[in-house]
Amino acid sequence: MPVNARILDINAAAETDRIVRWLRENMRELHRSGAVLGISGGIDSSVCLALCVEAFGPERVVALLLPEKDSDPASEDLARMLAAHYGVTPLLEVITPALDGYACYERRDEAIARVFPEYDAQAGYTAKIVLPPGLLEQGTMNVYSLTIITPGGQEKSARLPPAEFAQIVAASNFKQRTRTAMLYYHAELRNFAVIGTPNKNEHDQGFFVKYGDGGVDLKPIVHLYKTQVYQLARHLDVPEVIQQRTPTSDTYSAPATQEEFFFRLPFKIMDLLWYAQENQVPLAETAESLGMTPGQVRNAFDDFTRKKRSTHYLRTPPLDMASLGSPVPASR
Repeated sequence: MPVNARILDINAAAETDRIVRWLRENMRELHRSGAVLGISGGIDSSVCLALCVEAFGPERVVALLLPEKDSDPASEDLARMLAAHYGVTPLLEVITPALDGYACYERRDEAIARVFPEYDAQAGYTAKIVLPPGLLEQGTMNVYSLTIITPGGQEKSARLPPAEFAQIVAASNFKQRTRTAMLYYHAELRNFAVIGTPNKNEHDQGFFVKYGDGGVDLKPIVHLYKTQVYQLARHLDVPEVIQQRTPTSDTYSAPATQEEFFFRLPFKIMDLLWYAQENQVPLAETAESLGMTPGQVRNAFDDFTRKKRSTHYLRTPPLDMASLGSPVPASR
């Protein structure tokens, strides 16, 4: 089975119709009457908004803008333009006060300062965490580095120790979980359902927060590779400026693309390699089809496997004792 650039092509019109039918059927199953979702000016939430408008009409879709103080201002501008494009009136909920209440920024900055003592967010320092580049050539493990940017624009990077990494991530995850709480407030207010925006890349490789952006009622694009989401975007007339925007994490105070923060590969290359692995295309055949060396393909395959294994917990639903039956009876 040769792997080529066309193997992930979909019939975008037919797939749109299929997703719209699925949304309507499952909304009835949930006994809900409309959709609530967060929009960020990114490609995934844009496609999900377009699908929901197609399924339910703009009057039964609530689009929330959920910025906080580290958010890129361009995200809100693009999200407002997107909502207007599909006839939806967006609602703004700034979550910074809630995050201040959780001491989100304080906890995060405390960990950053243990690595770089000079770090001072109040003085204009910014920060991000990133994975090493050059996956295909080097095959390095998923070990994060911390990068800070001084007020003068100088970048400094250092390997991030496990304790500081855990604290930065745990604190930053307040952001996604707070957004989800706000989505459910507006959903329960209207008897609507919360729509998730993760695609297949994010869900299967673990680029989401458990009970944050992963805690939703319906996931309409979770079966689509990122490059397939772009195909739907073209069919659904998502504004070109959003289609051309580089996907970002928009979580840290310093800008970070999704590629440098988590995926380590451009989506056009990664999706083909991942398709090959999932469909058990032999490594040598994959390499020949894509003009790569077997070592490059192996590095990508190993990275996919590590990510899926290390993030299995995120996709595991709550475990309970009910499957074991009734409690042990008392002796008589």
